[in-house]
Amino acid sequence: MNNLTSYINNEIKPLKHTDSIGEAQDLFLDFPYTHFPVTEDGIYIGCVSKENVELLNSDAIVNETRFHFERFFVRTSTIWLDVLGIFAKNESNLIPVLDDKNTYLGYYELEDVIRFFHETPFLKEEGGIIVVEKETDKFSMSQVAQIIESNNAKILGLFISNVVGNKVEITVKISQSGLNDIIQTFRRYEYEIISEHQDDSYLNSLKERSDYLDKYLNI
Repeated sequence: MNNLTSYINNEIKPLKHTDSIGEAQDLFLDFPYTHFPVTEDGIYIGCVSKENVELLNSDAIVNETRFHFERFFVRTSTIWLDVLGIFAKNESNLIPVLDDKNTYLGYYELEDVIRFFHETPFLKEEGGIIVVEKETDKFSMSQVAQIIESNNAKILGLFISNVVGNKVEITVKISQSGLNDIIQTFRRYEYEIISEHQDDSYLNSLKERSDYLDKYLNI
């Protein structure tokens, strides 16, 4: 399975801040995207949306309409689950990808990320989901992995799903073997079990997010 960054696309160049709105309007006529990124000297400064551009004077300069820009983006380090969330939150089928200095690298297409999403072991493989919580300063990914593997289970997915105050929430998908033993081991290590019997609901929630995003594939 490819890394998500292998889907970074550069087929269409971003708009420059000196381009005209007419050029942006032509892009939206030629390509089925909801948004296009705008750059200034290679640095990402925002996205113009098809909805807004259609209402603007074609002779205007893109830079003159900055107050209309939408400034969502992801970085190369952003995990696939968060990328899906940003697609959904912004109702977009294109997301700019930046490096740590906000240099524009390319974009993800929703269709590609949906395809990646459906191929991840987190959805594709059979297993159970456990969500645990612990104080941030007492938690480590290596300890979580050790707890699971010491019970002869296979990790299918592992990520930080929430941080509230001084506590971190970790979502883990594992092979079904030894699920109850794993839960008990987490308790012995003073992890709070958030969802010990909600495997199906968590998977369904992820699939519903995918279904919600699917409707934008044909925009």
